Amino acid sequence: MKPEEILRIVDAIHRDKNIDKEIVFQAIESALVTALTRQFGETSDIQIVIDREDGRLSGTRDGVEIDTQELSGRIGAQTAKQVIIQKIREAERDSIHDEFEEQIGQMISGVVTRFEGATATVSLGATEAILPRSEQIPGESYHPNERIRATIFEVRKVGSRVKIILSRIRPQLVQRLFEQEIPEIADGVIEIRAISREPGYRSKVAVISSDSRVDCVGACVGVRGNRIKNIVEELGGERIDIVRWSDDLQVLVPNALQPAEVDEVILCQMLGRGIVLVREDQLSLAIGRRGQNVRLASKLCGWDIEIMTRDELDQQIERAVTGFSSIEGLDESVAERLVGEGFLSYDDLSVIEPEDLMEMGGLTAETVDAIVAEAEKRAAMAEVAAADERRKQREQERIDKATADADAAEAAAPGDSVAAPEGSS
Repeated sequence: MKPEEILRIVDAIHRDKNIDKEIVFQAIESALVTALTRQFGETSDIQIVIDREDGRLSGTRDGVEIDTQELSGRIGAQTAKQVIIQKIREAERDSIHDEFEEQIGQMISGVVTRFEGATATVSLGATEAILPRSEQIPGESYHPNERIRATIFEVRKVGSRVKIILSRIRPQLVQRLFEQEIPEIADGVIEIRAISREPGYRSKVAVISSDSRVDCVGACVGVRGNRIKNIVEELGGERIDIVRWSDDLQVLVPNALQPAEVDEVILCQMLGRGIVLVREDQLSLAIGRRGQNVRLASKLCGWDIEIMTRDELDQQIERAVTGFSSIEGLDESVAERLVGEGFLSYDDLSVIEPEDLMEMGGLTAETVDAIVAEAEKRAAMAEVAAADERRKQREQERIDKATADADAAEAAAPGDSVAAPEGSS
C-alpha cells in the first residue's frame, strides 16, 4: 500500500462518509495489524503506525522494526481490504450514532420512503429512521414521498447499523414547533416552562415572558391566530391551550384549568394535591371531556388536581371526619386535622407517612400501623363497592336502552285497521 494511496483513501472516506480523518487512520492501522497477525500468528506483538502527514507506514513485530517494503509485500491485499471495509463501516456507524444521539429530543425533517406494516421508514438524507405506529399521532396517515417533521426519540447501535427511532407524540415536538414558529421563544424573551400533552387531542403549554412589554400568550397566538394555527395544522388539528405560567400555584392552577372559571384553590401540601372549587355550571368544563382538561392541568402543574363544588367538598369533609373518627385510635380532633390537610378518603389515609400521623396525633408507632392497616382494609372495601355500583349502573343503562328501543319499535309498527260499516260516510 503506497503512502499516497493511503492518504487518498483517508481523504475520500472523510469526505464521502463524514468520518474524522483520525478515526480512518486508526481503522486502517487496526486493519493492517489484523492482517499481519493472521500472517505471523496470534502470538506476535505487532504495532503499525501511519504518518498523518505523508502516509508512510512504519511498524514493529515483537519489538523488531519491519521493513516497509516487506510490510507492504507481506500484507494480504484481500484480507487487508476486507478488514479495512469492516473497520470503516464500524467507524461510519459510530459517527452516525454519535451525530444523531446528540440530537435526541430535537426536531428533524425527513421524507417517507416506504412502509413495513404500520411502521414508516423516513429518509434523513445520508441515513434512514423509522416512525413506529406507537410514536405516530392517533388518526394520522402518511404517504410515500411525503415530508414530515418529528423529534428524534431513540438512537441505538444494532449490529453494523444504527437504529434511529422518530416520534410525533412527545411533548418535545410541540416545544420545537413553538421555537420554530415564535421568534420570541427562539430569542429567549418568552420561555416555555411546562408542556402536558395527549397527542392528537389536546396540549397545554405554559409560557412566561422576561420582558413586561411582551405579552407571552398573545405573542404565541399571533395576529389573528396565525402562529398557533401553523402549529395546530402540523399536529393534525390538535387543540393547544396556551397558559400563562406563575410560580404561585394559586395563580397557575386556575390558569391551567382555563377556559373554566375557578372559585377557589385549596392546596394540600402533605398530599401534593390541589382541591379546586368551581360552580355547578363550570364543573363539566373544568373536568373536560373524559377528564382531559383536569388531567392535562395536573400534569402541567405537577400536582394532583381534584375538581368539585363547594357542596361536594362539604359532604366529603363530613363523611371523612365521621369515617376517620370511627377508626380505633383516631379521635375527632385528629380526624379534623387530617381532613384539614386534605385527607378525604380511606385511600388517602392508607398512604400517609407514619411519622406525620404520629406527630399529628401524638400516637405510638403501633397505633399508627393499626390505623393505616384499617384504612387500607376500608379502602379496598370501598373500591369493591364502587366497582359493584359501576357494574349495576352499566346494567341499568343497558336495560333502559333496551326498553327505549322496544318502545320505539312498538310505536313505529303499523296499528290494526278497523273497517268502516257499509253505507257509512
